[in-house]
Amino acid sequence: MKFMLIMRSTDAAKKEYEKADFEKIINAMGAYNESLIKAGVLLSGDGLADDLSDAFVVDFNTETPLVTDGPYGETHELFSGFWILEVGSKEEAIEWATRCPLGPGSKLEVRRVTDMSDFAEFADNEYLKKEERWREELEAK
Repeated sequence: MKFMLIMRSTDAAKKEYEKADFEKIINAMGAYNESLIKAGVLLSGDGLADDLSDAFVVDFNTETPLVTDGPYGETHELFSGFWILEVGSKEEAIEWATRCPLGPGSKLEVRRVTDMSDFAEFADNEYLKKEERWREELEAK
């Protein structure tokens, strides 16, 4: 099973982060990432830039999608990073999520990543078959 751990922070967490020793933060996150890698559960993960000058939103509420620069709303709506883990169960995902070295005001939203079994009733769909091949090609890269 794959799970995505999505980092979210509040304004209070951002203030605490600004006062913290950045090298300690890097070391704690590095050790966490290393433990995920050594356990063989980390598939992907990255932090997201705080500088929103290159970020944008695509809004599909209009006939032609509308592209706008931020702002995005309240701080708690912003993602600040993510990990994708492959684990044996929801309980294992919970175990890894609770080990993440985030401080007060931060949250991890954890969501299961869908797989082909979620679309079993559409197994003959042309694009689902293509998607399965595309995934195999991407994994081979």
